[in-house]
Amino acid sequence: MANNFSQLAKKSRNNVSSSKVKKEALENPPLEIFKLGSDFLRTDAKRIGKVDLDIRNLAKDMLKSMYSAKGIGLAAPQVGISKELLVIDINFEDSAAEPLILINPEITAYGNTLNSYEEGCLSIPGVYLNVIRPSTIKLKFSDEMGRPRKMNAEGLLARCIQHEVDHLRGVLFVDRVTSTEDLKTELKKEGFQMKDVVPYSQS
Repeated sequence: MANNFSQLAKKSRNNVSSSKVKKEALENPPLEIFKLGSDFLRTDAKRIGKVDLDIRNLAKDMLKSMYSAKGIGLAAPQVGISKELLVIDINFEDSAAEPLILINPEITAYGNTLNSYEEGCLSIPGVYLNVIRPSTIKLKFSDEMGRPRKMNAEGLLARCIQHEVDHLRGVLFVDRVTSTEDLKTELKKEGFQMKDVVPYSQS
């Protein structure tokens, strides 16, 4: 799966170097990542009408901030920007692997198989809990040059995309956790509060 992801990302970039970013932790990353409790995380993102240099520069800054936080995915609302933009790199430890930039992503189909897997989030650092999601998806999006793309994803990549697309709708992974007791324990341990969780059935 990782090789297929890398090939897809490389193809989608089509030799565009404008978003090339070193996979390194910066002492002062360009963007602040907001934490659970921030209103930014509960706002519906807005569709991007024009994919231009500003959007590509935003994607670069998001990648720099994501790598600095040692994450594999980041959505624009997490950095206080209400736009439908995601950056993902499940191969962040591989300097040669290309990240994926998803603009106006839309999941068009979900597989029938569900699995439970531990998730974390840069907006809720230190909290890791199991979430049930479909193991495969189909997706359409625009790349950083505004070209329409389609892809299939499975495993970790499919989970990461679903997690980040949720951010565009103001949904966090803790909203989807089914074990309330585990959720309370983990949040309290890291200094977060249950009042900032919105059960997905109510969101």
